[in-house]
Amino acid sequence: MRDIRFGIDIDGTVTCPTSLLPHINEQFGCNLVLDDITKYDLTEAFPVDKDVFWQWYTGAEAHIYSTSPAQAYAKKILDDWHAQFELFYISARGPQVWDATVDWFKREEIPYDHIELVGSHHKIATAKKFGVHAFFEDKHDNAVEIHEELNIPVILFDTPYNREPIPEGVIRVNDWQEANDWIKKLFPIEQAVLK
Repeated sequence: MRDIRFGIDIDGTVTCPTSLLPHINEQFGCNLVLDDITKYDLTEAFPVDKDVFWQWYTGAEAHIYSTSPAQAYAKKILDDWHAQFELFYISARGPQVWDATVDWFKREEIPYDHIELVGSHHKIATAKKFGVHAFFEDKHDNAVEIHEELNIPVILFDTPYNREPIPEGVIRVNDWQEANDWIKKLFPIEQAVLK
C-alpha cells in the first residue's frame, strides 16, 4: 500500500532548469547559460521588455514544455519510487498546457498518479489539499513557504536562481540521486524498495 505521497514541481525540478534557454536564446538573440540566471524572473538576465517576453512565452509555452528534457536520473528514480510512493505533480503551469503536459509525461514514460496545473506559483493550498508528505521544488520562496506552512521536508534542486539561505527542513540537492539519498533517510522504512 502506497501511503506516502510526494508533491513534485515539474519545471526545473523534473525537467532541466536549462529547458527554456535555447528557446529564449533563439527568440531574443541571446547566449544565456544557466549561470546567467540568478533570479527566478528570467527577464532580469537580459534586456527585454517584460510585456514582449510574456507575449512570446504565452504563445510558445506548449512547444517549450513539449521539448523540455528531463533531468538526469529523474525517470529512473521516479520509476523506482512509484512502486512505493504516490507521485502528485503540482505545477505553476496553467490549464491551457494540460495536453502538452500529459503528452510529455506519456512520451517520456515518467510515472504519475496525479497532475495538478495550479496556474500560479501559490502551491500551498494544493499541497495541503492532497496531503503530501514531502515536496520537490526549484523556486526558493515556494520551497520555504511550503515547508513552513505544512511542516514537511522540501527538497530544493539547486540552481543559480535559488541560492538564498534556507531553513532547516528545506534540503538543497544537486540532482535526483541526492534527492533519492535524502528520501531514503527521511522515509527509512521504504529502503528495501529503493535501489
